[in-house]
Parts: sequence; structure tokens; C-alpha cells
Amino acid sequence: MGKTVAIGIQDFEKMITDDYFYIDKTDFIREWWEAGDDVTLITRPRRFGKTLNMSMLEAFFSVEYADRGDLFEELSIWNDEKYRALQGTYPVIFLSFARIKENTYEATREKICEVLINLYSHFSFLKDSEVMTENDRAFFERVTFDMSDAIATSALYQLSDFLYRYYGKKVIILLDEYDTPMQEAYVQGFWDEMVSFTRSLFNSTFKTNPYIARGIMTGITRVSKESIFSDLNNLKVVTTTSDEYATAFGFTEQEVFSALDEYGYSERKSDVKSWYDGFIFGKHKDIYNPWSILNFLDTGELATYWANTSSNSLVGKLVRESDEEVKGLFESLLKGEHIYCPIDEQIVFNQLDENPDAIWSLLLASGYLKVLSVENKVAGKDQIYEIALTNAEVLDMFYDMVRGWFKRSKRNYNGFIKALFVDNLKEMNIYMNQVALQTFSFFDSGTRPSDAQQPENFYHGFVLGLLVELSGDYTVTSNRESGYGRYDVMIEPLEKNKNAYIFEFKVHDPEDEATLKETVQSALVQIEEKQYAAQLIARGIPKEHIRSYGFAFEGKKVLIG
Repeated sequence: MGKTVAIGIQDFEKMITDDYFYIDKTDFIREWWEAGDDVTLITRPRRFGKTLNMSMLEAFFSVEYADRGDLFEELSIWNDEKYRALQGTYPVIFLSFARIKENTYEATREKICEVLINLYSHFSFLKDSEVMTENDRAFFERVTFDMSDAIATSALYQLSDFLYRYYGKKVIILLDEYDTPMQEAYVQGFWDEMVSFTRSLFNSTFKTNPYIARGIMTGITRVSKESIFSDLNNLKVVTTTSDEYATAFGFTEQEVFSALDEYGYSERKSDVKSWYDGFIFGKHKDIYNPWSILNFLDTGELATYWANTSSNSLVGKLVRESDEEVKGLFESLLKGEHIYCPIDEQIVFNQLDENPDAIWSLLLASGYLKVLSVENKVAGKDQIYEIALTNAEVLDMFYDMVRGWFKRSKRNYNGFIKALFVDNLKEMNIYMNQVALQTFSFFDSGTRPSDAQQPENFYHGFVLGLLVELSGDYTVTSNRESGYGRYDVMIEPLEKNKNAYIFEFKVHDPEDEATLKETVQSALVQIEEKQYAAQLIARGIPKEHIRSYGFAFEGKKVLIG
């Protein structure tokens, strides 16, 4: 049996000292050092070992670990004499923004100040050093919770100077989860204030800092250069589509299969691959998320470990409030299909509401999507990516997300489906009006909703709900060609002896129809004239087993006939 699998350990020293299960990622040290980049930004999804790798870098380079070569003696980096000589020879500043998830700018700024105060406390021995002047000591004392922006944004710069003078060597700066407060700023509505503060902090720390030897920043997303990195022209950016450090974060298939053998799960490789494989970094395929693998090794159970480790509220909000095209593409993804769209890995959070394509970039950076192929770049045109959901775990997470959207009207939604299956038109109308009343605004679009948009947005959210609730027994499609046109919704049974259903949605137009009943009739006529049932008949569904329904909308009122 293998070593103890410890869940959630992010401290490298503890991981090695306590002899927990660990997959050797120390080659990352060599790859990063030999790349020679001044400042490196590495984006990877959450729970992919970013913090543990940063802790590993600290333990390897920091003078505070000068006598701890034992931590690396059994690992690959220690085979190289050049790197054995490097261990424990640099002053290192290591900080993390992972805990900064506040809902106001003031609280966020205070949390960042707390991180800076803790750093200054850690290096408090500098105050009594002979390399410090009275002005230096005075600055030290001004790093407090009520410090000014000028002090806060230059605190890391000044600390680098102090450490450089004390050790006679430039510093390595490690900033983990740099974008956590940026994401919260977007969600909570204080983006502009956060950008202004962060830009000044990063500029003084990583750009105009003569006392920095190397720097690394990690995060989930690459926030646009125009927002917070406008002055950092020395920044090397490594995203999920980059080839650098492809195997340094996450487990390779060889590493996973070796671990499964070690823990007696050799016969489960196929299941584990289906659930947890699928991440692609650069050209390197078959990367697994470490969090799920560690939990599987610990429990032997297949479950949505990684996808449920933190809030997916931003992703859910963007999908739910997206336009009809995005919801349609999302529907295709939930059915296991590939979609084609442009990707811009520079996330501009304050433009997410304006650019519907930005959601795919965010989903890719967050690990929910994988890139299968990329078209060659053509001047003047967007580069198109072929993308799909990453694996079964991600699919399960999105199914849960869609179910959650209808949680408030779950009883009514399921009531509608049950009434549909027994052809109870009266009950269908009662339940659908209750569902529409509770969910219209929930699915309304973005920051500028309108009454005209509501039926379209409700319709596409409704289709996603059908897709999830009926999976396993029915195939649900929408807006597909059949006969002489495109139907709105088609529900096809997997067992041919069951009924199939065609829905046509129409918004009541007083200029064309006097009543909602006339709108319903118009929808039914369209189903007949366009021969939407042709596809079902061609697949062996008897005509008498095909049910057609027209849905007429007027505001939040629905009539089905």
C-alpha cells in the first residue's frame, strides 16, 4: 500500500517531512530557472498545485531553508549538482491573495494590507539591522492597516530593497492567486477601484523594482494587459494553451496510472480516465486534475471532487444571463458535442457583459473546457477554436448547476414534465405559467434586460433544464433543421414505443394575432406546414406517437395548446 494520501496540503515542507503521497514536480524549478524570464505569469485552473509549487520554490530558493536540502534529496532536482548549489541562496518574498474574497473595495484593500503587514512582521528582524536608516525604520512602522495607497503599493518594492541590502542579493518574489481579488471586484462591482490600486502595486513590485532577481505570479486567468499589466512589458505569460510548464501543474496520465497501480486500483483506470482526464496544456494532452485524483486514491469513489471545491457563481451567472446563441452552444456542450468559437485568453472582466464570446475564454481558463484544435490565424479574422467540455466530472457539475437554476420552481418544473407525459394540457398550462413567473427574470439577459428579450432567454434556459432532467431517457434538441424549417424544441425518446414531442415558441404580436389562442394556433400551423415531424418519422417514430405543442408568450404569461 502507498503512502498516506493527505488532502489539501499546500505546504511543501509539511508534505515532504510527514512523508505524504507526493508526485515529484521539482523539474519545474529547473525549467523555470533556465527560462531566464524576469517575471512569469502562469495561469492554471484552481486545485492544480499552483500553491504547492510556489511553496516548493520558496523551500528551494529561500535563505530561510538554507539547511533544508533534505527536503529535496529524494527528488529529481537533487540529481543536478548545479541546483544543489542553488538551494537556499536567495531572499524570497512569498505572498498569496487566495483568501481575499471580500465584497467591497474597502474590505479588499484592508485584506491586502493585512498580507503586507504579515510580511513585514515576518521580516521584522530587518528593523534592527545596521543596513537600515532611520527613514527605513520609519517606513517599516508606517506599514499598518491605515497606511496610505502610496505606502501600500510601494511596500513590496521597499521590502525588496531592505532584503537586498541585508543579504547582498536580489530577491525572488512569489505571488500566488494574484487574480482572486480581481474576480471578486468584477462580481461585486468595484472593478475600476481595484484595477487602479493593483496596477500601481504590480508596477512598483515587478516592473520598476531594481532589487528583484526573478518573479512568478500564478492565477486562474490572464487579466488583460490593458487593465493591470499595462506597464509590465517584462512579463512572460504562460496560459493553458502555452507549451511551457505543461506537466508542472496537474498529473500526467503516466503519473496517475502509476499511482492507481500503487494503491490497488489498476482495474479502475478506464473509469478514472473518463471522469478526470481531458485537460490539455499547450500540446500536452491527458492531464488530470490533482484534487480529484487524490480524493479518488483516498476514497476509491468516483465523484465531482474538483468541480465542487469552490463557488461557480461567476460561471453560472454568465451562462444563465447570456444571449440565445451562447445558451444554444452551451446546450451543444452538455450533449457532448464540440463547438467552434473565438478565444481571447486576455480576460477583460469589465467587458464580460458586453462580449458574449468572453465566456468561452473564462471557461477555458477555469478548466471547464478543453481546446481540441485551432484554425490557422488569418489576418483580419478571429482565430477559431474547437472546444468541448473537459470530462465527465465537469459535465456532472454543469448538470447540477442547471438543476440549481430551477431550484426555486423545481416542483412546478417537474409538474410540467409529468403533465406533458400524460397529455394533460390543463396541468401543463398551470405549471408552465408558475415556472415562467418564477424564472423569467432569472434568465433575463445581462445588464440591459428588456421585455422583448425575456421569452427568448427563458426559452433557452428552459431547454437546458429539459436537457438535464430528461437525460438518459430522451434526446432533447433545439433550433435544428427538420422538414422545411427549424423547430424550436424536439424531445425524442430513446425507446421508440414512447411519445416524442415538438414545441414551437411564439411571442404574441397584437398586429398579427388578436389573442394568445391565435398565437398558439399559428405555432401549430407552422409545425405542420414546415413538417417538423419528418426527422422523427425518418427515425422510426410512428406519427401517432408524435405530440405537437404551441407555446404563446405575452409578457410573463404563457398559453400552451
